[in-house]
Amino acid sequence: MAETLKGLKRTVMCGELTEKNVTNTVTAMGWVQRKRNLGGLIFIDLRDRTGILQVVFGDEINKAAFMKADLVKSEYCIAITGQIVTRQAPNKNMPTGMVELKGEDIRIFSESETPPIYIKENLDASENVRLKYRYLDLRRPDVQRIFMMRHKTAKVIRNFLDDNGFIEIETPMLTKSTPEGARDYLVPSRNFKGKFYALPQSPQLFKQLLMVSGYDKYYQIVKCFRDEDLRANRQPEFTQVDMELSFVEEDDVIDINERLIKKVFKEVGDIEVNTPIERMPHRIAMEKYGTDKPDLRFGMEIHDLSEVVKNTEFRVFNDALEISGSVRAIKAEGCATMGRKQIDKLGEFVKTFRAKGLAWIAFKEGEIKSSILKFLSEEDIQNIKEKMDAKTGDLILIVADKNSVVFQSLGELRLHLADELGILKDNHEFRFVWITEFPLLSYNDEEKRYQAEHHPFTMPMDEDLQYLESDPGRVRAKAYDIVLNGEELGGGSIRIHDTTLQERMFKVLGFTKESAWERFGFLLEAFKYGPPPHGGLAYGLDRMIMFLAGTENIKDVIAFPKNQNAVCVMTEAPNVVDDTQLKELGIDLTEKK
Repeated sequence: MAETLKGLKRTVMCGELTEKNVTNTVTAMGWVQRKRNLGGLIFIDLRDRTGILQVVFGDEINKAAFMKADLVKSEYCIAITGQIVTRQAPNKNMPTGMVELKGEDIRIFSESETPPIYIKENLDASENVRLKYRYLDLRRPDVQRIFMMRHKTAKVIRNFLDDNGFIEIETPMLTKSTPEGARDYLVPSRNFKGKFYALPQSPQLFKQLLMVSGYDKYYQIVKCFRDEDLRANRQPEFTQVDMELSFVEEDDVIDINERLIKKVFKEVGDIEVNTPIERMPHRIAMEKYGTDKPDLRFGMEIHDLSEVVKNTEFRVFNDALEISGSVRAIKAEGCATMGRKQIDKLGEFVKTFRAKGLAWIAFKEGEIKSSILKFLSEEDIQNIKEKMDAKTGDLILIVADKNSVVFQSLGELRLHLADELGILKDNHEFRFVWITEFPLLSYNDEEKRYQAEHHPFTMPMDEDLQYLESDPGRVRAKAYDIVLNGEELGGGSIRIHDTTLQERMFKVLGFTKESAWERFGFLLEAFKYGPPPHGGLAYGLDRMIMFLAGTENIKDVIAFPKNQNAVCVMTEAPNVVDDTQLKELGIDLTEKK
């Protein structure tokens, strides 16, 4: 039954027809959303990516077309030619609801079996089934709107950067493995057996080399790859909006990106972003929110009780302070009525972040309840109440430990409580914040060495350079992350552009001069030839689209995503390959016993 075009041309898109088109003879093409046979009339809802158009066939309009229309079923791919007429029973809930197409000819391009999922908006189907039949899932109007939004976002970004003097340059997909950070995806070489390319985790080194090359302002919307464990907002392959600029400092990079953010969110999502965007030093973010990705849409900030409780008889507090840790707390307003079982669950929650437990004080009407009441004097309780600005009805939740544990557990508890209490349920606010003055390095207890907080090419703050060898943990970086509602939207830094300083950085990270040159010699060599001061930033485009589209799952905004195990259930990748291919690559697989 399948027919071909035979010269037939589509003249309109389904969702674009209005009363202005009445009396026009048109040809529309698409898929059958549904069919209704009312005896003398057959109605077909025809769907393409722009929307749905109602088509009516009648025995009196064209008998042959009427008979053929009776053969079609849902998801048949068809073309219909006829005249646009005013709809007798208008539907104000759809853009084309005032008109319909009077079907005078129909052509069936292909039939369809009954789809394993419904092609409709707000589909309630398992993610695994949706991913297996992703090509059908992508037909759904709400999904197609996301990808049209993605297209528009990329277009706005490109236009903005072009208007501001940026040049789009592609960098290699097959490059050298530089294992300092996430795991690389490796690609074996056929010509050089035993050697491997790596898929880029970012174009970092190449974009720095482009600055050495004098291109001044570069950008690229580019695929990147990281072999890491997946979460709702991560995928093994993702898209970056990557940029680098010469002769700039932090304020210059932040300024142009605030203007970019403002333009994208306004033009794509009709969202006003107030600029300048708030800036918050990393230290303040950790102390107030327990994270370098703070959600500023609600309060419940962390307060330091260390000075207030240092003379109490509670051993847990004393032990934490003896190891240079701290005692900190958050205030859950109006939660003093929370039951003991609920509070115990919160205690179990913080233990998943290595906290030893959760102390609490409930300021109830006429009495005070607490898990540590016998260790606190009336003065201690009053001091805590004043420090937390607590009132009757409030619940104070306290963690004591080394700072890294205290920050993480209370930061996560803050978000958990906001979710449990429904604080953000109807909050559609967009709260941006720049996190600045990151630590340049962090100490890895397992490997007993310092590692780069961002990457090894980040410039230290000028006033902290003196501590690079003597007190590395004290050094702050010229780095900046843009955070939106508790998610990192992008991040960047001013880069090191001096060979000597870059070698010092590698040495602090545990590289010998020889190993540093072996891994990064091409960059160090390039720095011998007049590199400019430079810096940049990269956004996660997928995350940006998540916010604009109002979804919390990154798979919704990627055409063909992997599942939580980094598997494409549609194509069944990764998969085995022929022995011949392995032999050409010099790879021999050994069965694990």
